Amino acid sequence: MPRSLWTGSMSFGLVSVPVGLQSAVRNERPRFHLLHAKDESPVHYQRVCEREGKPVPWSEIVKGYEVSKGEHAVLTPEDFKKAALDRSETIDIVAFVEADAIDARYYDTPYYLVPGKGGERAYALLRDTMRRAGKAAVAQMVMRQAQHLAAIVPIDGALVLTTLRFATEIAEAPTISLPRGAAIGKNEEALAKQLVEGFSGDWKPRQYHDRYSENLQAIIKTKTKKGAMPRLTELGPEPPKGEVSDLMERYARGRA
Repeated sequence: MPRSLWTGSMSFGLVSVPVGLQSAVRNERPRFHLLHAKDESPVHYQRVCEREGKPVPWSEIVKGYEVSKGEHAVLTPEDFKKAALDRSETIDIVAFVEADAIDARYYDTPYYLVPGKGGERAYALLRDTMRRAGKAAVAQMVMRQAQHLAAIVPIDGALVLTTLRFATEIAEAPTISLPRGAAIGKNEEALAKQLVEGFSGDWKPRQYHDRYSENLQAIIKTKTKKGAMPRLTELGPEPPKGEVSDLMERYARGRA
C-alpha cells in the first residue's frame, strides 16, 4: 500500500475518523534532463547576482517580496515561522453542500482519503450516507504549514479529498472579454441542439489518451533499441599510451 502523505483524523460534530491522504494522480509524461549537446553531460543551473554577475551560494540568498519596481521587503526565516499555522492533524468538515454546487474552477489537487486502523466502519458510514444524500463535504485543513480548503466526495468505494482554490484566486468573468448575447434563429438553435445530442454519451475517461506522450515514448523506445546506442568503436579516440582507459568516460564522449 502506498505511504500516506498526511495522517490524522477527519472530524465533523462529535465524530472523528482516523484517515490518511494518498495522491490520486500521477504524472505519466516523460521527464527530461538538460544535457550539454557536445558530450551529453548534465547541465546545472547557477544562481547569479544580477549586479555582480557572479554565482551566489544558498547561504547568501534571502527571499524578498517586490513592493515596487526594484524595491523589496525582505522576509527572514523567523517571519515565515510567524506566518505559519500550527500543525494540525485534523480535517475539519465545516459544511455539507450539494455535490454539484462547487464551481469546477475551484478544484485543484485530488487525494484519496484512506481509513486508518479502527476507522473503517465510520468511514464507510460517512461515504454511503454522503452518496445517498448527493452531498459533498467542505473541509479545512493544514498541510505543510499552509491552510487548505477542500471538498470531499464519494467516488466508487473511496472518499476523495480535493484541495480547493480560495475565492480570491479565481478570476471573475467580468474581467474577461466575453461575447454578448445575439439573436439566435430557431433553425440555428435546432442545429446546435442536434450537434450536442449527436456527440452526447457516457463519460469514459480511459478512451482518451495523451497522444503527445505516447509519441514521445515511442521515439524514446526507438532510440534505446539494440543498435541505436553507440558502439565501442564510436566511443572516441584511444587514450594516450600510459594512461588508464576509463570506458565510461569514453562512452560519454563518444555519444556526442
